[in-house]
Amino acid sequence: MSKYIHKSHNVSVLLYHYVCTAKYRRVIFNSEVDRVLVDTCKEITKRYEINFLEIGSDGDHIHFLIQSTPIMSPSQIANIVKSITAKEMFRLYPEVKKKLWGGNLWSGGYFVSTV
Repeated sequence: MSKYIHKSHNVSVLLYHYVCTAKYRRVIFNSEVDRVLVDTCKEITKRYEINFLEIGSDGDHIHFLIQSTPIMSPSQIANIVKSITAKEMFRLYPEVKKKLWGGNLWSGGYFVSTV
């Protein structure tokens, strides 16, 4: 559930819907990989002002409902989420890296909209 974020000079409710696709649209997300993704996102929340309200997978892509502050741009949020989740996924599941020919976890782009 979203909530107001109170800072010293502003109050905000900024919600973003992101869709990030796996490189080459490979079907790499299953229940085990999803669990690691969710755990990694919980760790991101501890370090950054990025709150994951919902995370859902559909085999070859992931939907994130994220709440953040006006200090972070949507592209900064996407870069943080994609880079940290990719590093952790490749560390814990080297077989995913093999499915992607040793390359990137995520495709270069992403979809984002305000909610």
